[in-house]
Amino acid sequence: MAAAGGGGPSVGTGEDGGGDGCRTVYLFDRREKESELGDRVLQVEERSDYARFRASVCQTLGISPEEKFVITTTSRKEITCDNFDDTVKDGVTLYLLQSVNQLLLTATKERIDFLPHYDTLVKSGMYEYYASEGQNPLPFALAELIDNSLSATSRNTGIRRIQIKLLFDETQGKPAVAVIDNGRGMTSKQLNNWAVYRLSKFTRQGDFERHIYHYYIHGPKGNEKRTSKEVGPFNNIDIEISMFEKGKAPKIVNLREIEDDMQTLYINTAADSFEFKAHVEGDGVAEGIIRYHPFLYDRETYPDDPCFPSKLKDEDDDDDCFILEKAARGKRPIFECFWNGRLIPYTSVEDFDWCTPPKKRGLAPIECYNRISGALFTNDKFQVSTNKLTFMDLELKLKDKNTLFTRILNGQEQRMKIDREFALWLKDCHEKYDKQIKFTSFKGIITRPDLPSKKQGPWATYSAIEWDGKIYKAGQLVKTIKTLPLFYGSIVKFFLYGDHDGEVYATGGEVQIAMEPQALYDEVKTVPIAKLDRTVAEKAVKKYVEDEMARLPDRLSVTWPEGDELLPNEIRPAGTPIGALRIEILNKKGEAMQKLPGTSHGGSKKLLVELKVILHSSNGNKEIISHISQHGGKWPYWFKKMENIQKLGNYTLKLQVVLNESNADTYAGRPLPSKAIKFSVKEGKPEKFSFGLMDPPFRVGVPFNIPLEFQDEFGHTSQLGNDIQPVFEASGLSLHYEEITKGPNCVIRGVTARGPVNSCQGKNFNLKVILPGLKEDTQILKIRLLPGPPHRLKVKPDSEILVIENGTAFPFQVEVLDESDNITTQPKLIVHCKFFGAPNLPVYVVDCSSSGTSILTGSAIQVQNIKKDQTLKAKIEIPSCKDVVPVEKTIKLLPSSHVARLQIFSVEGQKAIQIKHQDEVNWIAGDVMHNLIFQMYDEGEREIHITSALADKIKVNWTPEINKEHLLQGLLPDVQVPTSVKDMRYCQVSFQDDHVSLESAFTVRPLPDEPKHLKCELKGGKTVQMGQELQGEIVVIVTDQYGNQIQAFSPSSLSALGIAGVGLDSSHLKTTFQENTQSISVKGIKFIPGPPGNKDLCFTWREFSDFIRVQLISGPPAKLLLIDWPELKESIPVINGRELQNPLIVQLCDQWDNPAPVPQVKISLVKANNLKLTPSNQQHKTDERGRANLGVFSVYAPRGEHVMQVRAIYNKSNIEGPIIKLMILPDPEKPIRLNIKYDKDASFLAGGIFTDFMITVISEDDSIIKNINPARISMKMWQLSNSGNRPPANAETFSCNKIKDNDKEDGCFYFRDKAIPNKVGTYCIQFGFMMDKANILNSEQIIVDVLPNEPVKLVPKIQPATPAVSNVRSVASRTLAKDLHLIITDDYNNQTGIDLVGTVVATIKGSNEEDTDTPLFIGKVRTLEFPFVKGSAEITNLVLAESSPGRDSTEYFIIFEPQLPALSRTLEPYILPFMFYNDVKKQQQMAALTKEKDQVSKNIIMYRSLFEASKQLLDEMKCRVEEAKLKEAQLQTELKTHNIDIPTTQQMPHIEALLKRKLSEQEELRKKPRRSCTLPNYTKATGDVLGKIAHLAQIEDDRAAMVISWHLASDMDCVVTLTTDAARRIYDETQGRQQVLPLDSIYKKTLPDWKRPLPHYRNGKLYFKPIGDPVFARDLLTFPDNVEHCETVFGMLLGDTIILDNLDAANHYRKEVVKITHCPTLLTRDGDRIRSNGKFGGLQNKAPPMDKLRGMVFGAPIPKQCLVLGEQIDLLQQYRTAVNKLNNVIEDLNRQLEYLHTPDMKKKKQELDEQEKNLKLIEQKLGMTPTRKGNDSLRHPTKVEMTDCPIPPKRMRREASRQNRIITKSDV
Repeated sequence: MAAAGGGGPSVGTGEDGGGDGCRTVYLFDRREKESELGDRVLQVEERSDYARFRASVCQTLGISPEEKFVITTTSRKEITCDNFDDTVKDGVTLYLLQSVNQLLLTATKERIDFLPHYDTLVKSGMYEYYASEGQNPLPFALAELIDNSLSATSRNTGIRRIQIKLLFDETQGKPAVAVIDNGRGMTSKQLNNWAVYRLSKFTRQGDFERHIYHYYIHGPKGNEKRTSKEVGPFNNIDIEISMFEKGKAPKIVNLREIEDDMQTLYINTAADSFEFKAHVEGDGVAEGIIRYHPFLYDRETYPDDPCFPSKLKDEDDDDDCFILEKAARGKRPIFECFWNGRLIPYTSVEDFDWCTPPKKRGLAPIECYNRISGALFTNDKFQVSTNKLTFMDLELKLKDKNTLFTRILNGQEQRMKIDREFALWLKDCHEKYDKQIKFTSFKGIITRPDLPSKKQGPWATYSAIEWDGKIYKAGQLVKTIKTLPLFYGSIVKFFLYGDHDGEVYATGGEVQIAMEPQALYDEVKTVPIAKLDRTVAEKAVKKYVEDEMARLPDRLSVTWPEGDELLPNEIRPAGTPIGALRIEILNKKGEAMQKLPGTSHGGSKKLLVELKVILHSSNGNKEIISHISQHGGKWPYWFKKMENIQKLGNYTLKLQVVLNESNADTYAGRPLPSKAIKFSVKEGKPEKFSFGLMDPPFRVGVPFNIPLEFQDEFGHTSQLGNDIQPVFEASGLSLHYEEITKGPNCVIRGVTARGPVNSCQGKNFNLKVILPGLKEDTQILKIRLLPGPPHRLKVKPDSEILVIENGTAFPFQVEVLDESDNITTQPKLIVHCKFFGAPNLPVYVVDCSSSGTSILTGSAIQVQNIKKDQTLKAKIEIPSCKDVVPVEKTIKLLPSSHVARLQIFSVEGQKAIQIKHQDEVNWIAGDVMHNLIFQMYDEGEREIHITSALADKIKVNWTPEINKEHLLQGLLPDVQVPTSVKDMRYCQVSFQDDHVSLESAFTVRPLPDEPKHLKCELKGGKTVQMGQELQGEIVVIVTDQYGNQIQAFSPSSLSALGIAGVGLDSSHLKTTFQENTQSISVKGIKFIPGPPGNKDLCFTWREFSDFIRVQLISGPPAKLLLIDWPELKESIPVINGRELQNPLIVQLCDQWDNPAPVPQVKISLVKANNLKLTPSNQQHKTDERGRANLGVFSVYAPRGEHVMQVRAIYNKSNIEGPIIKLMILPDPEKPIRLNIKYDKDASFLAGGIFTDFMITVISEDDSIIKNINPARISMKMWQLSNSGNRPPANAETFSCNKIKDNDKEDGCFYFRDKAIPNKVGTYCIQFGFMMDKANILNSEQIIVDVLPNEPVKLVPKIQPATPAVSNVRSVASRTLAKDLHLIITDDYNNQTGIDLVGTVVATIKGSNEEDTDTPLFIGKVRTLEFPFVKGSAEITNLVLAESSPGRDSTEYFIIFEPQLPALSRTLEPYILPFMFYNDVKKQQQMAALTKEKDQVSKNIIMYRSLFEASKQLLDEMKCRVEEAKLKEAQLQTELKTHNIDIPTTQQMPHIEALLKRKLSEQEELRKKPRRSCTLPNYTKATGDVLGKIAHLAQIEDDRAAMVISWHLASDMDCVVTLTTDAARRIYDETQGRQQVLPLDSIYKKTLPDWKRPLPHYRNGKLYFKPIGDPVFARDLLTFPDNVEHCETVFGMLLGDTIILDNLDAANHYRKEVVKITHCPTLLTRDGDRIRSNGKFGGLQNKAPPMDKLRGMVFGAPIPKQCLVLGEQIDLLQQYRTAVNKLNNVIEDLNRQLEYLHTPDMKKKKQELDEQEKNLKLIEQKLGMTPTRKGNDSLRHPTKVEMTDCPIPPKRMRREASRQNRIITKSDV
């Protein structure tokens, strides 16, 4: 081979190649071995030829021209005349040889001058290093070298041998890797090209075979053990690797001899295989094989990959650890991928849809899917990376939905469902090859808390399994393998992880084993089932268990080496010692043992002996001694002597063998040997004593007991056995006892103590008790000694006779003493003192229970009528203590010196008359009793002098103020005698001090005085009904000045009694003398009918007289009258639905029309059914005045006259009321329908403008309602659907437009320029009038058909994908479009042009207009024509011509231009872009990319549409917010002009409150009674009737209204019409009774000018100063409607009539006016009229009062304040609506802003960015420019911007929002 290298020129030659145009050539002469080694430099002229060049060579080298030689390139290409110019280039190296095939005898050099590729210099080797993905790069580097050798040996026919030598022997040079093969090398040109371009080895010519590893070494079937190893055409490659190290023998490995590579393991562990083939789009084919690695008994046979370890630890790990069976394959992918047989290591395919584990249970268990491995073998239609580590798009193509999978059986492809075939094959493999465990006898599901939390459950439990032909059941003896130590035991249960139910097959599980023998091992082990020894026999396990049992301990041997033996059931005194114990543990053979027999656990357990002494008590057993002994040196087991057993009771000494460490007394459920000795402990002899529970209190002289308790030396209770004489000692006390008892209850009985204790609370003593003979014989008893029981009484004073005054109490000092004279106490110690010698003497009682001493006293000793000294006896005793002797005393009682008697006297002159107690004194009524005195005496009848102290204690009851000076003199206050003889006065004088309470009382009876008055008294009711007699009587008597009756009448006095009164009917009077009462009775009082009211009657007798008043009331109800009601003869006009002017109030009256105040009389209203009143007709009752207010009724009835009558029911009889006539008039303000006018012949084109709609609201009287807020009129539009004609919630709503100057009169509303929907269809339009918040008056629905607009463009029905075609033979690769349907649409994508006929011309154009090399259609044509009929053109196939021209990887466009002769204008063509490729392979790749690009572009359009729609919606919302703010500000400014300020906070509550107040004020003003015309108006049948004159105008001033109405009285009933025809029609309808006035018959030139000044102005100047406020009468009129027509009417009727204040002012005005001009008729506000001729006066010129006009009067307009309030209310309502709208749009805006920042929208934005990036990458791959500005003109023709479009901004926004509604979130 030629050596490639770069060297300089030969010595002696110039480096410069000569002049311009010359070529430098380097020449080596290698004809002979002796030739010179260096090269020669030749300069070859530009125009030189081969002959000249050969001559120059001969000249340079000194060769004869005749000598034969050849000149070749380094690649042995001979230079000839034909190739000289192409071969001999500047810098070329040439050989001079004898022949072309001559061997080089010496080495040469070739100069290679090149500019290396960037990668060659900088990145050479780096890509290979990093492409190894962090793994060991050495194998990859070796693989690159092997690949080179494989390429070099690809043309070998025999063995292809490759050697890799790793040279690490420094003696042979530096470390190196040498690769030696028997293939071909690279030429210098190839080497040069590699250096410059670094071309991939996969693009070199002739390199068709690819890299081979396993399958190239071992053949297509791999390294099968069953196949022969002979070399054949498919396994002729030997790869040998050798390593040479210094001082070591060479290591040589041939890859053919390796048996543990993964593919060998996969092939040789598989039980069966599943072969298939996958066909992808294009020519890509992948063959695959899936191998099944079965489960064999206890393990998976799937081979382990060191890169993917499938198990966490060895099988021999500690069995206590939990082992969860891993899936066989683990997380490894199924398929390894081979490219032409060469493994591509970094590409693997996880799975396919048909071989993934199913979500539901399939034919085979789920774990079977983890036992498969596979390999994919692809052809060269799949691209791999440069380093051959990864496939470019293998998995993407294989998992494409168009990829076809077929199964290969016996070498033949089978078309069948691959998923079902695979599932059946997997099921067969499982059933044939898997050797699994069958779990039977299911027990349930449990959790295992002993495991980690994630693995605790669920676990299914079973009691049996079937494994490898054997059955294992619970209780069966088994042995384990591969456990340390080995386990022998019986099966408890089997565990299988998972929620299983019933029998199931599984690859593994766990078994729970109870260790045997259980007496030796009390353990349960859980191990994998795989660790059961399947070879051991059950007999062997059973024998092992029996041998182990024989070695267990059996009994204990106990001896007492030091004595003190404890015998069974022995009773011992407390403290008796128990001797030392020596113990041995014996087995059944009698052998001593110290530990359990040795086991396979690695060491036996030691045995200990535990000693326990247990005390048995009622509270349970208690351990008092517990020791554990280990085996010692001298003695086997030893326990020391025990001397501390002192407690009494039953004991058990227990010896128990226990295990070391755990101290368990059982092992494996079997108790270890033990021994128990029972004994009892009793008490010892008494050594000391203590006192038992005493029974206090202890009292002097009262015997008590002392209980004694004896104890032995340990404190146990003992008993006294010997006689003991106790000794007592206590300071100050004498003590003795009766006896001491023996036995268990020892008591010293009858202990008595005597001595002083100084207090009734007692005294503390220390009582020493000595019991001789005890070790501790003395104890001190502390007691508190209380006084003894009462023994005697001690009373002070000590003298036997005691002197006291009558009325005083005497105190005694008493003490109760015991037998030792201690003051004593006890309960109920009550001392009594009883007095004898006089009646009613008190008894003194005192309680000494708490203190034993007290003062004995009580109430005073009071003996009545004592005049001298008297002797009494007192006896003091204790009733409850009979043993205590009573004490007696003598009492001497003296008379008292205190007040004892009180007397009252009345002094008349010198004589004093005594007034005794309770006397009655007669005295003249009203007089005063003077000179009353009193005297007081003591018990000895001695008069007592009245002192100041005594005077203070004297009280009288007839006056609160007493003169103390008079009392000191013995005088009492004067007594005022009552004025009425019926009032008796009780007078009382009282004296009260600490000793006595005295009183003396008398009664004063008044006597009548002289006659003074005549008194009349009415007995019975004071009212008398008209026409009836007074029900009661009048009694007449004579009285004194104080009204006391005097017996002055006699029967003869009747004639002298006079009776008089106004209206009195004396014919019925009756007078009678009443002797028993001395009075005269008068009856039969009756009055003549007249006005009701009070009537006075005068009674006279002698010189005396008196008056009495009675009330004359109306008679019984007989009539019903209406209160404040108009004249009943005329009908009352009322508008339908309105209220009556007055409330309906009825009054009950008698037959004389007097109101009858009878309450609770039922009032009802009788009417026809068609007359409805609200509130509804209810029964009412009269009040106390006999009235019933039925309220103000709203009337609803058909037009015309109606009647109703009021009726009352009194005493079961009807009282008929008057008949009320009502004239029902239609309501001109009540809307009943909407009238709509529009152009019904207009057509509605999509996206256009609707015709104008004119809306009027029609009232009941068929007139147009005016003064309606336009905001209450709305228009709704929606598309009709099957759900009905009701407007949906999303119906589009429009508001009416503003009024223009040329619009019709008020009351018409216009909807102009409303946008027609863009979508073709049937739509419904409905107008609505909002009557109030709840009710809307809807119009009839208008159905319109929206038609397509003008044709604009040609579009496809379904947008096709962007084609990617080539010019190859395959028609599919050349097809541009298939089943393409083109239609014509308007601007809004509505199909139109159904009736158009023409052609569609298809032309292919490039992006550059100058490009002529464009592809051609089939047939080598540039254009094609397709027919266009019935609105569409159908293109079945559009195909490129085979071998069509066109630039590769270029984008072209198909222009579809419609040619329609019937259409005058040109339509926008449809442009379909497509990609053109010359290479079919590239076309297929690009077709997939183009398809992907179309999908990505579609996604981007949808995302952008969503964001654009959101942006437009946001802009619309912001615009709405600004509009709402502007509207709110404007309304707020208008409100400020009305002096209404709105606060910045709490706006809505303030507005609501303000509205409520304003509405209330307006309602009050409306309800205020105002003047109205009650003349019935004429019903407007048509619009040509204006109505009666009385209803056409209104006048505010009452006086002016009265006189003007009277002035026009003859015309008020006249009906005004617009035309004479209408007037004639009314005339005919009323048969000439109705006067009419047609306006078209008035001569208008004579009508007055309404702007003319009053006549007292001349030329704009005041001619004279008038009085009386003159004004034209016509100027006082206001017209609610039809102002222009009304001015005509009243201009004709009133002319220039002037109105002034009064007649004087009118005369003055006329007198002055006539001086200058004609004076019109003058009216005065007082009702006078001066005619234009000057005549005034008389009834015909004097207006009657208002009520005489009978309702024919102009009504009063609504108060101005009411109108102002209406404007304010309207503004407030608009402002409220504006604020609500502002709040709503702000809330919508904020919600939209929040939505735009939600994670969902952010995610969509991120997805859009990713899609755009993806689109750019795809376009780059396609060779397209991402932004093709130049192509936009082909795709989308430029649209002309209509800057002068008249569409208002709102419409533009509405159009945008309507378009936005097309795009929903679900589209993205």
